[in-house]
Amino acid sequence: MSLDVLYTISSTASGGGRDGHVKSATGRLDLDLRPPKELGGNGEGSNPEELFSAGYAACFLGAILAVARGEKVAVPADSTVTVTVGFGKTATGFGLNAAIAASLPGLDQTEAESLVAKAHQLCPYSNATRGNIDVDLTTSV
Repeated sequence: MSLDVLYTISSTASGGGRDGHVKSATGRLDLDLRPPKELGGNGEGSNPEELFSAGYAACFLGAILAVARGEKVAVPADSTVTVTVGFGKTATGFGLNAAIAASLPGLDQTEAESLVAKAHQLCPYSNATRGNIDVDLTTSV
């Protein structure tokens, strides 16, 4: 895929990967990573899946807003996107799945579902994961 890069950012992990530290080049993200209790850790830090779900949720809501602007649809200010990321074993290692729940209160259900479907085609996270992980979309109004 050809990409006209508009922005780059890097982050560095140290000290043990999932049980270490991560810091972005800007320094705005600077935190300890700890495996969740469900995976045998103490759960007292963030983890890659938590960071992925946060980034995906923010990006997907931004994609909804971009699609809505293009279609001249007013998206209510209290709209939300929640992305739940699952981590588990596969036949060859480990994998992820995601469930995206968009809430667009006050919009017509059909219109809201259309915005979400189009956002799923636009969102860079959706494009990066398409065909690689299972993603479930739900829309409520």
